[in-house]
Amino acid sequence: MDEIRERYQRVLEEYLTLDTLLRSVENTHFRVCIFGSARIRPSDNTYRLVLNLARQLAYEGIDIVTGGGPGLMEAANRGVHEARTGVSTSYGVTIELPTLAEMANKHLDVKSSHKRFSLRLDEFMRLTHAVIVASGGIGTLLELAYVWQLLQVGLIEERPVVLLGKRLWGGLIDWMNREMVRCGFVSPEDMELVQVVETPDEALEIVREAHQRFLAAQAQQAEAPPPGERPPRGGALPPLPSGAPPA
Repeated sequence: MDEIRERYQRVLEEYLTLDTLLRSVENTHFRVCIFGSARIRPSDNTYRLVLNLARQLAYEGIDIVTGGGPGLMEAANRGVHEARTGVSTSYGVTIELPTLAEMANKHLDVKSSHKRFSLRLDEFMRLTHAVIVASGGIGTLLELAYVWQLLQVGLIEERPVVLLGKRLWGGLIDWMNREMVRCGFVSPEDMELVQVVETPDEALEIVREAHQRFLAAQAQQAEAPPPGERPPRGGALPPLPSGAPPA
């Protein structure tokens, strides 16, 4: 039993190492994760709102990542394909469930599949730089809670988490402030890690600002010389320490 546990621990450590490595090499393009219900039909107004939001994000050159299934996941992936930018990519991170046959939607450019929610959630976090949470149920709550927890304890990079729809999410936030914050289970600072908005335009503006920060950081990194590189010829050298002999 101990040998099995030790082997399992080594596998977990290797997984974390590879996950960190993938994060560093995969994320050269800004991506937004859109969470939401699989039960919402194309005739629903929320479906159209998410589709149009994803289409607009694609026009901005932003990739979209979803759970790859039906409902609002399909709406978001479909929005990317309808934009036809040739720049933005539609990702689906699907789940294989023994009790529920959830087919992947047909609007995916890149698809991965998982048998465990934990690994799927890790991939969502690894791939993306912002999160939009639309209307949903228990699965959507799980996804929201996961990213919220990781931000709270500093295990992922800072990113906007936007809750779309005050009627649904405003009630949750009000309850958390009234019960959890009041009792000291959650801090006021924790509550500031998410933002509730009413319209897709508000969500778009928050993501747009994060996208601009991402691009600025990329540009700054590209201009910085590699560690240990000598200054260019003719460039100013730092002054010698007092009393140091000339080179």
